[in-house]
Amino acid sequence: MRLRKSVFVIVAILVASPWLEVKTSEGQAPPQTYRAPRLAGTQNPDLNGIWQTNSTANWDLRPHAASQAQFPALTGAIGATPAGQGVVEGGEIPYQPWAVEKQKENFAKRLNRPIDRETNETTGDPEAKCYLPGVPRATYMGLPFQIVQTSSQILISYEFAGATRIIHMDRAPKAPTDSWMGWSIGRWEGDTLVVNVTNHLDRTWFDRAGNFHSDALKVVERYTPMTPYHIMYEATIEDPNVFTRPWKISMPLYRRMERNAELLEFKCVEYAEEFMYGHFIGK
Repeated sequence: MRLRKSVFVIVAILVASPWLEVKTSEGQAPPQTYRAPRLAGTQNPDLNGIWQTNSTANWDLRPHAASQAQFPALTGAIGATPAGQGVVEGGEIPYQPWAVEKQKENFAKRLNRPIDRETNETTGDPEAKCYLPGVPRATYMGLPFQIVQTSSQILISYEFAGATRIIHMDRAPKAPTDSWMGWSIGRWEGDTLVVNVTNHLDRTWFDRAGNFHSDALKVVERYTPMTPYHIMYEATIEDPNVFTRPWKISMPLYRRMERNAELLEFKCVEYAEEFMYGHFIGK
């Protein structure tokens, strides 16, 4: 009798637990069956909200070990790089041979002070200079961002540097020029928001490890709601000037659930002034 009761309890828990992950024989999760709430007046998922990643992608998209800070004698453990399993499908970025060396050079010079225009434009992590982070990096900077959705346009506002971008949904206007955040044209594929991002400047990086691209970069983003509190974010990256083939990153986005959740200011220009212009002041 006790055995029957135990079996009944186990079965009841399994049936009543939609969050339990069930694996197929190949070890993969079954197709997602979640249906997100609809945006009022449309049949499209409502993605409105404040979202944030929880990964080490901004340190390095690839799998990486923990490492000490750039100036450990000054900062100790503060600023050290946390280990990460990586978000790149397959683990490696398919660089052309010359680009492998360029990435290493970028990393070595990531904190170069921009003492002149050439140095500023060719070396150093744009994050240190408080430049707009570009796409896809803006997504996983570690600070929250807000999606404001209408039937014809989607605004994404990022806390880092006050960056913003508009995703055009009802039309595909031509980009006026290349820009830090690129040019975004979106469409729906079922419940997945697909965004083609073009017209990038070549001065943005993918992360603090110096992973980079040229102005031929094209990014296809996919935002798929998985639960009321999670979106699966994927980005396919193509740049024939730098990579041997397209490659992909993916990570979950988490809804900020605080009662008073909002974007706060992180307009970091003034924080970068000494780094950028201190050598002028000292003369």
